[in-house]
Amino acid sequence: MKILAVIPARAGSKVIPNKNIRIIGGHPLIYYSIKNALSSQYITDVIITTDSDHVRIIGEQMGAKVKWRDSSLCGDAVTLDAVIADAVPKDENWDYIVTMQPTSPTLRVETLDAAIKYAIDNDLDTLISAINAPHLSWGEKDGKKVPNYTERLNRQYLPPCYMETGAFVISRASVVTPKTRIGEKVDVYEIPEDESQDVDTFEDLRSVAATLEREKVAIYVNGNNKRGIGHIYRALELADEFYSKPDIYYDINQTDPKVFGVTTHTLIPVNGIHDLFNRCQKEEYTLFINDILTTSLDYMIGLRSVLPKAKIVNFEDDGEGILKADLVFNALYHQDDLPQVKAGEKYYISGKTFMFYKSIKIKEKVKKVFISFGGADPQNYSDRLLDMICKEEYKDYKFVVVLGRAKYNVDALLEYNKYDNIEVLYDVSNMPEIMSSCDVGVTSRGRTGYELAILGIPSISMAQNHREEKHGFVCNENGFSYIGLNPEDEVIKATLDMYIKMSQKGRQHYQDMLLSHDLRGGRKRVMGLINGM
Repeated sequence: MKILAVIPARAGSKVIPNKNIRIIGGHPLIYYSIKNALSSQYITDVIITTDSDHVRIIGEQMGAKVKWRDSSLCGDAVTLDAVIADAVPKDENWDYIVTMQPTSPTLRVETLDAAIKYAIDNDLDTLISAINAPHLSWGEKDGKKVPNYTERLNRQYLPPCYMETGAFVISRASVVTPKTRIGEKVDVYEIPEDESQDVDTFEDLRSVAATLEREKVAIYVNGNNKRGIGHIYRALELADEFYSKPDIYYDINQTDPKVFGVTTHTLIPVNGIHDLFNRCQKEEYTLFINDILTTSLDYMIGLRSVLPKAKIVNFEDDGEGILKADLVFNALYHQDDLPQVKAGEKYYISGKTFMFYKSIKIKEKVKKVFISFGGADPQNYSDRLLDMICKEEYKDYKFVVVLGRAKYNVDALLEYNKYDNIEVLYDVSNMPEIMSSCDVGVTSRGRTGYELAILGIPSISMAQNHREEKHGFVCNENGFSYIGLNPEDEVIKATLDMYIKMSQKGRQHYQDMLLSHDLRGGRKRVMGLINGM
């Protein structure tokens, strides 16, 4: 079967001068349609019809044939049907003619081939690329604006509305004439929306450039009741910062998918590192993010071998693997001498909702205490505090205790809700709202400590493990009362008693120390460095 692709590319674009040869995504605009045509498993010949020497040179250098277009076929009023018919060699027999516009650079060759196969299998005369874009629309009748619908419905319930994209028209050769490429048996082929972009205006040009130049991102993250799930929260926040949907991998041996909560992000389970590498090898990721705690040299060397062209960014990594990373963000640790390591609180990524809350007002007396030890709480600090505050001496104070998704004995702790002054909550979505209603806090040295600091809430902190002992920000010098790893109950109680009885002036001093740090700008700084690599 002989199938000819014809790519029309005249020089006279008026809206965007030199449109077809503008560099987008590192290549001239017309490059993408030529490449698709040459890469197709069905197209046997490629001809570019043009009056531009620049286009001719590009086409010939890429291996396409060029038909010089007569000036009589270059005017604005000339139909594309006449141009295509003129370009088809008359001394050869063709089965199909595929018109491919150079202004559709986001079309993938896999989609093009699937469409050609569909046209052949269904014995079609014509197949036109389209997207299904149902909308509530209006027309005009007798000089009045009238709806093109009988009933207002949500978009998903509207009937199909196929809009031509211009990416391709596949025509049986026998129906191609100077006046038409449309035969009797016609169908449309729905293509993905991100492949439907057509460059007609400068705004289109910007949009297409963003699509072609966007990164293909993968995130590898693990979290559980031992290591905590702050990594999970950060991974989901990071995923929202890209203009494409990242693939989020997690190890089924380390992470229960329930810790991700309700999300529309793409979660991909893997069974160990070998499985992860096998999957990554099949993808062309331009950016790979690790949020898995300590990485080894062997892991990073293996990752580099399967993704040799990708930039690799690690979070909260104090292992030897940082030597092989392009960029490392260690917001919880002190500054490192390595140039690729960005450490300290200025690189902390806060939850989006925290950006909309101001710091609390320091009241004359403490009335309400916030208690939370992150998503896991492996030291069971929540249990110990609940057993402490249910005593009679604390009946005049309100306590809000928030349990995370990885806490293992939630049902037992929810029983403390029987006390009038205690509210135990599980897996909340309105954390800043809850925190802002409190006067002081008790937490560990991870993500929650930063959140309390953003809101200026004077807080007691304690480490969950030896790794948390190395965390730098949540410390006495920055406005916290840090009481160490696994302190005795007597120490916890004494510090809690000190806080709930502390003067307004004392708590104001702590708040001033907390608010002296810019924790709200970390997201912008991190993404600026990632995007600038």
